[in-house]
Amino acid sequence: MIRTSVNIIVRSGYRRASAPHNRSVNTLTNAVMAIQQPAWHLPPRQLDQPVLKIFNSLTKTKTEFIPIDGSHVKWYNCGPTVYDASHMGHARNYVTQDILRRILSDYFGYDVHFVMNITDIDDKIIVRARQNHLFSQFRKSATTLSADLLSQVSEAWGNYVREKVSKGLPDEEKPSRGEEEVRWPRIVGLTRDQSRKLECLKRDEKFDMHFAAANRTLAAIETARHALSANQSSGDTALRLVDESRDILASALDNKLKHTVTDPSISRSLAAYWERQFFKDMERLHVRYPDTVTRVTEYVPEVVEFVQGIIKNGYGYEFEGSVYFDTGAFDSSDRHDYAKLEPWSKGNRELLAEGEGVLSSTSGRRSASDFALWKASKPGEPSWPSPWGPGRPGWHIECSVMASAIFGDRMDIHSGGIDLAFPHHDNEIAQSEAYHECGAWVNYFIHTGHLHIEGLKMSKSLKNFITIDEILQRFTARQLRLAFISQLWNAKIDFSESMMTGEVKSLEATFNNFFTNVRAIISQARAHEDQSDGEHYYNEAERELMKSLYDSKTAFRAALCDSFNTPEALKVMRDLVTRINIYINSPGRKTNVSVVEQSATWIGDMLRMLGLGEGQTSEIGWGQEDEGAGGVNREETLMPYLRVLSSFRDGVRQLAIAKNEHALKEILKLCDKLRDDDLVSLGVALDDQEDGKALVKLVSPAELIKAREEKRLKLDAQAAKKAAAAEEARQKRLAKMEKGRVPPEEMFRPPNVPEGTYVQWDEHGLPTATGSGEELSKNQHKKARKDWDAQRKLHEEFLAWKKEQESAGS
Repeated sequence: MIRTSVNIIVRSGYRRASAPHNRSVNTLTNAVMAIQQPAWHLPPRQLDQPVLKIFNSLTKTKTEFIPIDGSHVKWYNCGPTVYDASHMGHARNYVTQDILRRILSDYFGYDVHFVMNITDIDDKIIVRARQNHLFSQFRKSATTLSADLLSQVSEAWGNYVREKVSKGLPDEEKPSRGEEEVRWPRIVGLTRDQSRKLECLKRDEKFDMHFAAANRTLAAIETARHALSANQSSGDTALRLVDESRDILASALDNKLKHTVTDPSISRSLAAYWERQFFKDMERLHVRYPDTVTRVTEYVPEVVEFVQGIIKNGYGYEFEGSVYFDTGAFDSSDRHDYAKLEPWSKGNRELLAEGEGVLSSTSGRRSASDFALWKASKPGEPSWPSPWGPGRPGWHIECSVMASAIFGDRMDIHSGGIDLAFPHHDNEIAQSEAYHECGAWVNYFIHTGHLHIEGLKMSKSLKNFITIDEILQRFTARQLRLAFISQLWNAKIDFSESMMTGEVKSLEATFNNFFTNVRAIISQARAHEDQSDGEHYYNEAERELMKSLYDSKTAFRAALCDSFNTPEALKVMRDLVTRINIYINSPGRKTNVSVVEQSATWIGDMLRMLGLGEGQTSEIGWGQEDEGAGGVNREETLMPYLRVLSSFRDGVRQLAIAKNEHALKEILKLCDKLRDDDLVSLGVALDDQEDGKALVKLVSPAELIKAREEKRLKLDAQAAKKAAAAEEARQKRLAKMEKGRVPPEEMFRPPNVPEGTYVQWDEHGLPTATGSGEELSKNQHKKARKDWDAQRKLHEEFLAWKKEQESAGS
């Protein structure tokens, strides 16, 4: 409770007064000073503000996010190994990380320092660069088709079949040297048996890819043999053989000549090229550029110093020029634990081998879990000087060194794909904590979930490998981001055609239609905003809608605080859109545009915050896809609309001058033409309303043309159906009239019945005796009478119809 005294200095009317007068003034002043404000009470909190919690891979739970340094967040993200085109796996990881980064900085207001590395020296890069270089040289030398060239390709093919294809074959089908081509038809037959092929894929998931490469090369070899026997040895023929055999030749050439590749720029130029392509793809996906980009080739001296520090602290050892991390010594220390993220994977030899790379050796290691900090370079590999001899950094060490160089001995967030958790991230943690002798190098480890394509792991061998360039030819960056936002960031996502064409496009259309309608309503209102009718239009419906807006903001924040639950946040916005649409479309009520605009603006702001649109200013909609520089050409922008307006005015004016009796109908036709034809190509939609005023909308011209064509096709189909029904009815009537052509008196006489059916009739033509002379039974007579009456009516109709036809003809 707080009380406040008020001191008042009485200045007005001041004069030198007698003692009695001074006493009265003092008495009044004391009375005023004794007056206090009533007690004020601290209001009780009705709702606690949710706190941000993040699913932390170090605990496998959602833990409260507490940065080390106030609002400053230190975040390191594992970047790509750049040796090939970026694919959907990269899109899943880096778009998702971008979404989380935007939420932290743009929504929660953290000052995020986002660092990402580029792995520009690695076993995969070295092998790919070397193979590309050697193949390019070999291709240049293949100027003519010769027996020697054919022999080299054939030998490489045989080795490839034994070494690669045989991995997936059952033992009894594996060919030995010299019998590869003889056994090949049996292998082809095996691949055509789906059950046997499935067994091959179980033995080696890359079997299909290896078989396809070998089969393609053998076909090229056979073509080359025929060409050579026909004395066709042109350079084009040779190049066709070489190009069709690229996968096999590149591997064979590398095995044979890798020691000759000594120029380090060969690896660096490949990495630099794919790094540029990667960032171009990220820009197309609207992924923000990192605040700091690090490359391992730029931090080699720091790597050497870091490895020395690990050895000094007793957690590393050298063997024949390589340095290994001693996981046993680290794990046995009272201060450390190895494999904090996935302790159950410590002994997984398959994962451990993958983490070391294809060029690594296991000799000299004290334990299978030990990993390379520094690799002694072999012939054909780039190298840098070190105390242990020429070598290069191990894969895991680069992130530890570069993150420590930027952030020191501790950071808030480390992120990457879930496939990197072990051994890469666990090894990062171990070597960093070994160097810094700290208990926690990272406070929050966040891992994005796996991406599957149509239920299967993405793989070139499974033929479901999709590059970012390929996917952006089918879907927009916004649609891809919507697909990722619609799923939890750390859950597995199954990317499918049905998801993109169904759920995602439907969601995008919901927001598109909503923004189109709201912009049209706002534009219409602003055109008449100076015309007040004296009503405030803020009643129960408006109060409810405003409550929905603030409830949505609360729910949206709660969703993002719940470990960035973007699917729930998206649902909150979608539900608010539904409520606003219901409000707008409710009959008998004038729309309070201000309430609608506030809600729509917030929805647009949140969508842009998630990276679904661009533009810094508040506006209704997604924002600009690309805010180009320079001014707007008013003539180019306005003239198409002004011409349509002028043409419409001319038409109305001419009708008015002519004073034609059909002028009103013609004016309405002009109005329809303006709406359905002229404005459609300009992207303007007019929706006629009950009050006689059209609602003006700006929509994509292609979308309007498509809608118009769909409407036209529907109307054409309806007209065709109606015409077909009319024709069917006409044909039925003609058949009926043709049947009525026979008078009832003749219907039971030949030729209308077979000769001899009846032999006697009464005066009306009704039969009285059958062909055998027997009198008709009572039932037979009754039926004949019924048929006769029906024919009489039908004949009368025929006569009336015939008369109508004759009158129409005359």
